[in-house]
Amino acid sequence: MFRFGFGVAISALLASTSAIAGTHADIDAKEQTHISNEVKDFHNSIAVLDSHLDTPRLFHTDDYDFKERGSWKDNRTHVDLQRMNEGGLDGGFWVIYTAQGALDSAGYQSARSSALLRQTAIREFAAKYHSEVALAFSADDADRILSEGRKVVFQSMENAYPLGADLTLLKHFYKSGLRMIGPVHFASNQFADSATDKEQPFDGLSPLGEELIREANRLGLIVDGSHSSDEATRDMIDLSKTPIILSHTGANAIYDHPRNIPDQLLKELAASGGVIQMNIFASYLEKLEPSPERIAAQKDLESRWIAQFGSVEAVPTDVAQAAQVQLNARHPAPRSSYEKFLEHTFHVLKLIGPNHVGISGDWDGGGGVNGLIDVSMLQRITNDLLKAGYSKTDVENIWGGNMMRLLRAAEAAKTADVRSPNILN
Repeated sequence: MFRFGFGVAISALLASTSAIAGTHADIDAKEQTHISNEVKDFHNSIAVLDSHLDTPRLFHTDDYDFKERGSWKDNRTHVDLQRMNEGGLDGGFWVIYTAQGALDSAGYQSARSSALLRQTAIREFAAKYHSEVALAFSADDADRILSEGRKVVFQSMENAYPLGADLTLLKHFYKSGLRMIGPVHFASNQFADSATDKEQPFDGLSPLGEELIREANRLGLIVDGSHSSDEATRDMIDLSKTPIILSHTGANAIYDHPRNIPDQLLKELAASGGVIQMNIFASYLEKLEPSPERIAAQKDLESRWIAQFGSVEAVPTDVAQAAQVQLNARHPAPRSSYEKFLEHTFHVLKLIGPNHVGISGDWDGGGGVNGLIDVSMLQRITNDLLKAGYSKTDVENIWGGNMMRLLRAAEAAKTADVRSPNILN
């Protein structure tokens, strides 16, 4: 069994709602007034797709209504229909996430059930709001859905841990709509080493992880290297028959963090045709020092969790989230800025060019910064890309074109036995 240390564990559990604290409505409203109607019209005319939407974690709760406008201040959310419309977000990849557990049959079985329920929740979400959104099974589907004025719901899997040792299960997830998969999350697992785990047992992908990449290629899924160690990411680039994506990642040259990618690996990614989606997650944009009071509160919370549940990893999600809200209200987390996100983004654009860069907010999974608190403000990015001299074609590619190129490549590489029409589509 490979576990991540307490420092990473507590950060992982707290980061999903601690990256931003307080309200930035005044900041955001002021910045929005600086964007011309011409830029807003252009932004709204292109397909704006995000590669990593963690919003499905809210689908299991009774108090989330996609059609009701929420706010970070009021309910700690980033995405809903009204804010998507305000920010011109047309959808993207909605995440099937499962927390890492024990690498044994009991852990795999529990994780499999959780992942299947999360995928069911995404499909039920699409059915419930069918007038506003639609499941997409291909790049052509996305084009059709957008032409109908609806939001695109692709599915991705963050952490392949629920597959256990049975890769035949991947075909089931594929048939139900999965189109992107990342082998690993915060802890090394049966498939790969994690960027944030001290234990690196495979020096990259495991033999089973290599089989996972081959099966993903066979089915027509995009391979996602986010959260993987640099060695595992390089293995994916070398092994995958189609270009890989880093669905929510930053630049190590700007902030030296294990989750961020060094320049040399970015060059290798681009040379293979791959794409990095720049992450709007404060914890990975710069070093943020919490107050002594927040550190003490986190340690106290960790001690109480260990006493009650035996370990930090065993804390139920609803308990952890409730504790996070209380801790953040008492001791707000330090905050990164929109300008720091731009620093990461422009560095990578200069290094590897606009044909290999995209955007991901990690919304409802820890994303958001001062000046870009939720999806209602995405026009700011378009405005600043254009001001920096990038063409409208460049911007359109950054907002979704590059990612769709990867999906079309994955579709074209599928083998014959999965080319039959999808009865679920």
